[in-house]
Amino acid sequence: MDVSKLMFREGLMAGERILVTGGGTGLGREMAEGFLKLGATVYICGRRQNKLDETATELTEAHGASGGRIVGMACDIRDADAIHAMVDAIWADGGALTGVVNNAAGNFISRTEDLSVGGFNAIADIVMRGTFYVTLDIGKRLIAEQKKASFLSILTTWVWSGSAFVVPSAMSKTAINAMTQSLATEWGRYGLRFNAIAPGLFPTKGMNARLSPGGQGGNSKNDLNPMGRAGEMHELANLAVFLMGPGAEYVNGQTIAIDGAGYQANGGTFYPMLHALGDAEWEAMRAMIKGTNEKDKADRAVG
Repeated sequence: MDVSKLMFREGLMAGERILVTGGGTGLGREMAEGFLKLGATVYICGRRQNKLDETATELTEAHGASGGRIVGMACDIRDADAIHAMVDAIWADGGALTGVVNNAAGNFISRTEDLSVGGFNAIADIVMRGTFYVTLDIGKRLIAEQKKASFLSILTTWVWSGSAFVVPSAMSKTAINAMTQSLATEWGRYGLRFNAIAPGLFPTKGMNARLSPGGQGGNSKNDLNPMGRAGEMHELANLAVFLMGPGAEYVNGQTIAIDGAGYQANGGTFYPMLHALGDAEWEAMRAMIKGTNEKDKADRAVG
């Protein structure tokens, strides 16, 4: 990310303590870098400690004394007990969090008739259940301690329309959109805010491998967007900082799209370019996704 394009003054987030789930790679890393550059203490969690350590080292070296502090903490958010232990460690490292970014996710394109129960749960356990487990554990502590905080969830525009070929993700993200609106009203009295961002196309390595294998992803082409381009990472980071930093305390219960009006133009779904694919094409994409998953599993085994 080009941090020179961050809109906010240096030190804006000094004193903020923010957890970013899935913060070692992809969009989570980009947002974590934005918070760090502006002075926050940032905790990033994921399943691979080696990747978290690598990210923390790289971002610390990039920003040095001008930024805050970043700490990698291995945690599988599908496991509520593991979350509880991680949050215990965060509290012991300096006290209550002031912010949580629910970013960890999983997704892959598939015809729904080809899904297994295990395939569905692979997404739902991270996106829906894991996000709720994190939010519940941290929220209960903050309420008990009478501390204010901001929660931000990273969703998609499918929460408004659904999307073919990513049904587990569309269902799970929609559930988190409902959680965002529900807790904004229920927990607003405690000083806890809940908002969400629905990004359009912000290409990352993981996204390309599972949602556009072989370049056949349904919304992966810039010419489908009114602005003729994908989003730039500093644009996402600026919106995340606005929602998580000081000065936006009355923004609550909102899901904000950042997609260049892609949703208005074409729905941002996977239907247009995938509905006509045949069995052979789907089989080829399944093989590519399987290869990516096996590589990631091997990486976790050594991390």
